[in-house]
Amino acid sequence: MRSTSRSKSTPKIPALKNILQSGTILVEPEQKETIQPLTNQPYTFERLQEVWMEFADKRKKYRAEYQLLTQQIDLRESTVLVHLHNPVQETLLNDLKSDLMQYIRESLNNYTIQISGELKSNDSKKVIYTNREKFEHLAEKNPNLILLKDRLGLDPDF
Repeated sequence: MRSTSRSKSTPKIPALKNILQSGTILVEPEQKETIQPLTNQPYTFERLQEVWMEFADKRKKYRAEYQLLTQQIDLRESTVLVHLHNPVQETLLNDLKSDLMQYIRESLNNYTIQISGELKSNDSKKVIYTNREKFEHLAEKNPNLILLKDRLGLDPDF
């Protein structure tokens, strides 16, 4: 049979009714945490790029993330601007942003750094396929081709 007696090392816990009847409430002293103000250290764009590439090297096994992290970046005040090529990269950056920002802030000891993505518009040039399109393109560069075509009676479609 087991003994149900209390161990002598267990502290005695006062009953709630006794506390309410006596009118005294025991309050433990508050433990004050010393919060040191964060001091932001200055950094250079070159140092930011080094830390950025360190993080990218850690993500090398994730190809899409690595490709995103090796995109061109710019610094505008305390915001790192990542040039994105498509909306998928924007989603990927949003998923990475918290880990990336924490790593950069701690490495540079500067907690004002923000990260933002900017979708670059692709100025897609029209691809020239037909003979007429080729001729019109060249005629824009040199209007004398139109005169030559008219004088010789040429048809650019053939």
